[in-house]
Amino acid sequence: MSGLSSHVPDPRLLTTYAEHEDSPFHRVNAWTKVAVLALLVVAVTIADGLAAVWALYVAVLAGYAYAGLPVRKLLVWYTLPVIFVAAIAGPLAFGIGGRPMVELGPVSITWEGAATFVTLLGRGLTVVTYSLAIWMSTPYASIAHVLGRSLPSPIDQVALFAYRFTFVILEVVEDLLAGIHARGGRIQSDFWENRSLYGRIFGHTFIRSIERSEALLKSMNARGYHGDLAVYGHVDRPPARELLAVGAFALGIAVYAVTVAYGVMP
Repeated sequence: MSGLSSHVPDPRLLTTYAEHEDSPFHRVNAWTKVAVLALLVVAVTIADGLAAVWALYVAVLAGYAYAGLPVRKLLVWYTLPVIFVAAIAGPLAFGIGGRPMVELGPVSITWEGAATFVTLLGRGLTVVTYSLAIWMSTPYASIAHVLGRSLPSPIDQVALFAYRFTFVILEVVEDLLAGIHARGGRIQSDFWENRSLYGRIFGHTFIRSIERSEALLKSMNARGYHGDLAVYGHVDRPPARELLAVGAFALGIAVYAVTVAYGVMP
């Protein structure tokens, strides 16, 4: 991804890991991975306290590293999720009362506010890390099959085409950036002074992307596409050991919810 920021995951790199690498996590059934993702979202949502959330994150990160996926790149890819969480949850750190940690004039950051922010950050990074692990360990054909059987039509087709369309947009943007650099242009300079250049880049990207997407659809129709991408992939039923593991994880979440998170049972 030469022309784009290294802080944004390159879909082509993620797809390369999924299609050509091999690890224990690559060999896990795609249905199992998606089921664990749904359970993980529930787990980080009901996790009570900083320690529980970050314990889940450490477990997911350890699995990510064990699968042979790029940990250093992952830390760089965290930039956008961290900025997003800071923009949404950052103000909460100033609005929660408690023991002051840092005083900034009339406002202060409390220990309780900082703990809330770090907890929300841990929830976000846990889901992001596992989602990237799925993307980098599951071939596109398997993803297409799972989404096609899980989502209603035409939502499944929209999701799958959006994924493929990402590659089209990346090619268009990189061609434009290469042309700008070849002509001595600089997009790192002040945005306001170069607003017309950014506008032309956006408009040209939009037009070229539409043209390429139409060509992509025509080529797919010529190859027998009839409105269902899911038929081009097949994922078998998960083996018994994976079903037992998912069931145990779900049971553990349920027990934690009724005993710790919500205190239904002492």
